[in-house]
Amino acid sequence: MARRETPAAGPGSRALVVDVIRSATTISRVELAGLTGLTQPSISNIVRDLIADDVIHETGSAGSVRGKPRKLLAITPANRFGIGFQLGGESLTCVAADLTGGVVGREVVPLGRADLAQRFEDFTTGLDLPAGRIEGLAIVGPDHEADRLERDDLAARLGVPVLVENDAAAAALGEFWTRRVSREQSFGSVYLSTGIGAGLVFGGSLFRGASFDAGELGHLSIAYDGRPCPCGNQGCVERYASMAAVVEAARADSLVPPGGTTFAAYDAIARAAVGGDAAAFALLDQAAGHLSVAVTSMVNLLDLGRLVLTGPGVAVAGSIYARRLREHLARTAHARHRHDIVVELSAQPRDAAAIGAAALVVQASIAPGHSSFQ
Repeated sequence: MARRETPAAGPGSRALVVDVIRSATTISRVELAGLTGLTQPSISNIVRDLIADDVIHETGSAGSVRGKPRKLLAITPANRFGIGFQLGGESLTCVAADLTGGVVGREVVPLGRADLAQRFEDFTTGLDLPAGRIEGLAIVGPDHEADRLERDDLAARLGVPVLVENDAAAAALGEFWTRRVSREQSFGSVYLSTGIGAGLVFGGSLFRGASFDAGELGHLSIAYDGRPCPCGNQGCVERYASMAAVVEAARADSLVPPGGTTFAAYDAIARAAVGGDAAAFALLDQAAGHLSVAVTSMVNLLDLGRLVLTGPGVAVAGSIYARRLREHLARTAHARHRHDIVVELSAQPRDAAAIGAAALVVQASIAPGHSSFQ
């Protein structure tokens, strides 16, 4: 690999080094140089600065072919923290995460009674997090336009940076960060909720598109003359496979009673499906089949190698969706003969967006050089 001479303080080089250490868990300076293509002097300068900032630390040593043990480097988890707020339909989920994306605190409060500034103060105080180590707050939700208008005022009240992002993109970054996915992988996630979104991470950065609107998987049409969608298109997969679409179909078939929230009705269907109810299983399996068609198109277009299913829609019956998607990709993915396409389920699907929000703050703090935030 050709060596690249870059300024030690350059944000791109620092982000590259942090990403490699994060995904490797522990790594030596020699291995860093080999994987990044940076020169040994550049690696030494960046590592020295990262150690001085308490972002990384030396931990143990490994053998060397020349006989001299090599010091290993690792992320220092509890040096700094990111706070993520996920705006749900009825609740606000608050998460604090360390530099590895590990969750150190979580709480859920009713959304209607949540003053964001006061909630931030109460949440961080309750966790006894040192104010000087809190790097910022990220707020995520299905529609973050309104939040952006109040961001500057909130940042001024809190005295820390405030970021806003949509929930699907945040969830993707959170899965990428906490799973220690390599920046060399083309990584994506599908966020199943009342709508359907996707998040894409290339080269360690979220891909956001020209207007920060990339990942609208729900509005990929799977039937050119299909059901009309409020977006103006027809046959959008969101009209067939989202939680809202499943509940609508279930109510039409009298599988669930009218009234109540979409989330509660959907969870009842999902529990029935995994509990052996044939009608409920058939409904979710059909939705999973529709989703698989859209996701395969996304995988083919972007040549993704790893995909995570997340969001409240896969919290109970995620195995149904994962099985259908794996089967469909195994038959139809264009690159299936050249590389594996790994499909995984999120370990914390209901909290994925909140965890991702905290990870956005962490990444912005210790790995500057990735694409800018809104």
